[in-house]
Amino acid sequence: MAKMADTELHVRGLSRYVDDQVPPKNCLYCVILYSAIARGRIISIDVNEAQNAPGIVRIITAGDIPGENQIGSIILDEPLLAEDEIHYMGQPIAAVYGDSESAARRALKLIQLQVEEQPAVIDPRIAYQENHLIAPPRTFSIGDADLTMKDCDFVASGRADSGAQEHFYLEGQAAFAFPAEGGGLLIQSSTQGPSTVQKMVSRVCGLPMNAIEVDVRRLGGAFGGKEDQANAWACFAALGTKLTGRPCRMVLRRSEDMLATGKRHPYSSDFTIGLNKEGKILAFKAMYYQNAGAAADLSTAILERTLFHSTGSYYVPHVQVTAVSCKTNLTPNTAFRGFGGPQAMFVFEAALREASRISGISVKELQKINLIQTGQAFPYGMKAENARAQACWERSFEKYQLPKRIKAIEDHPAGRFSRGYSLMPVCFGISFTNITLNQARALVHIYLDGTVGVSTGAIEMGQGVNQKIREIVSNTLGISLEMVKTESTNTTRVANSSPTAASSGADLNGKAAEMACQALKQRILNFMAEEQLNCPPEDLEICANRLYLDEEPLDIPWKEAVEKAYAARVHLSAEAHYSTPDLHFDTATEKGRPFAYHSYGCAYTELTLDRLLGSYSIDLVQIIHDLGRSINSVVDLGQIEGGLVQGIGWMTMEEMLHTPEGKPLTATAGSYKVPDISSVPQIECEFLRDVDNPQAVMGSKAVGEPPFMYGIGAYFALRMAAGIEGPRFEAPMTPERIFMEMRERN
Repeated sequence: MAKMADTELHVRGLSRYVDDQVPPKNCLYCVILYSAIARGRIISIDVNEAQNAPGIVRIITAGDIPGENQIGSIILDEPLLAEDEIHYMGQPIAAVYGDSESAARRALKLIQLQVEEQPAVIDPRIAYQENHLIAPPRTFSIGDADLTMKDCDFVASGRADSGAQEHFYLEGQAAFAFPAEGGGLLIQSSTQGPSTVQKMVSRVCGLPMNAIEVDVRRLGGAFGGKEDQANAWACFAALGTKLTGRPCRMVLRRSEDMLATGKRHPYSSDFTIGLNKEGKILAFKAMYYQNAGAAADLSTAILERTLFHSTGSYYVPHVQVTAVSCKTNLTPNTAFRGFGGPQAMFVFEAALREASRISGISVKELQKINLIQTGQAFPYGMKAENARAQACWERSFEKYQLPKRIKAIEDHPAGRFSRGYSLMPVCFGISFTNITLNQARALVHIYLDGTVGVSTGAIEMGQGVNQKIREIVSNTLGISLEMVKTESTNTTRVANSSPTAASSGADLNGKAAEMACQALKQRILNFMAEEQLNCPPEDLEICANRLYLDEEPLDIPWKEAVEKAYAARVHLSAEAHYSTPDLHFDTATEKGRPFAYHSYGCAYTELTLDRLLGSYSIDLVQIIHDLGRSINSVVDLGQIEGGLVQGIGWMTMEEMLHTPEGKPLTATAGSYKVPDISSVPQIECEFLRDVDNPQAVMGSKAVGEPPFMYGIGAYFALRMAAGIEGPRFEAPMTPERIFMEMRERN
């Protein structure tokens, strides 16, 4: 079993997740009383009748929490359980612990809750007008956008709105808590951030962090939805165990998960873009209203990344962009693949379309001549290093014969079925923008039979990070892949780990693992050279499980070398710490070098629209992507294809609707539409050739988030096919919206 990779475990149904843990006989089951209103005041809550119901062990409200009633991470503004005020529908008010889930759910109905409902605010622009803010606005600027705009030959303005998006991970939010010696806790959590869970459980339970062990084997998907939002459910499980001494299970139903967890942030934005008569963009201004929901969560960090990606893949010498995180009465929104970058890129691509309409210069010409090049500065001062936007664009036209394809679509005769296309270049910065988080650790053991165990802070959630780390270890030590096992992620083996997010899991943890393996390899080679072979260590190498001397194989297998080293008391374990070098950012000036590097790419999308019905099929997406030197091309291709389809879903069908009172209308699997297999277009992808990336492990580049932005192209291809023009851009472009917008313009 140790040699079996995740992929084989998955297809055989052997992969284990949190809810696969068999509950012990004395296990508690936790269910939550959620608020049925979006805004109001708690008048009274009476749990006595529910507490006396059969099978009920304990019911807690805010006053029963032994530590702090606070799970905010960046800003301390999010109570675990509502105290006096209710800020969103689905906010936890009480936790019920029963001998069975059914008993706990029956008791929920017996809790007597009296509330005073108040008007909800769900529009970020209204929240801004009423000064309901998570934090003050932030502005990035370079040059003088206002002065330059006056001298532009063409100036275009408009509004762009993008919606929320449900993570819809296959495995929902889940946690198990078990009592440990000395009053400690063992938590099994479906989280992207074990150390964050450890910190929050410590805070809520009033325990030191060293009394809490968090263990994560794998997640059944996350996409950012388990970076901070897993904390609450782990805390509820931990409280049950802390207060009763019994194991506790906390697993959300899908309907509860969709009701009570945050989504991708909706944005409403205003833009103005100025260009000269040749089509060169000279100035850009934007105001982004971020709908944060009822608490900060990660909103301020997400807003910051929006500002970092405000000009997308393009160079603009004069920029002034402002973003504000607005507090509304929706579930606190959270991290989602792209982390604020997609919302910014959507706005800039919308601005290009409006600039094209005003100037008469084609969109593809505006895109081509304004792509950022090496040495040109982003609005935050960092200069593009090894920029490959132009290379990806040119390779797309060459590889996929785009002039011919584009002409065929532009010449397509008018009728019921129309065609559309778009080009979507991508430039995405790789690193946590919170520079502190750009660090990772690895612990590597070599066992006496030559097999290797690797512990890092990386969380496997279907993106293949464990496979990449295994390949890094295998390649570094010179041994076969089958001899390498990745262990679960555990806070007692690797402490103070950063969340697996920001596309940095393999970059950070893989580099730490490589460093640990390099140290181990050198120890063994030094020992063998000096004590066994009497040769310089630099003449020895390990390859294919065997020692080589001056590139000639020796009759010394890897296992034998390990045994000899152990017998001589050579240390066969190593720990390494890696922190990304040369990162800095000054929030006083909003300038610096926040990213280790940028990933680039270009996607061409074409589709067919039924103008009578508003329905469509995305026929083809062709991608050129900059991966540096791919560690595992199959894993990377899967990430590109999956990210693309998820982006298409956000732009075309995934619509989150609420009543004016803040009640979600699409918070069930039956009412929320996600892409299925029939939604997936023909996808062709080529990795940019003959490129290297010295800023990351083995010359690779991160791949988790950048491909998501390719899906933005589907929106603009639909607008083209529908003949929709004008300064207002609203996503998702559902068939209903296409149908109505076409009718409004005819």
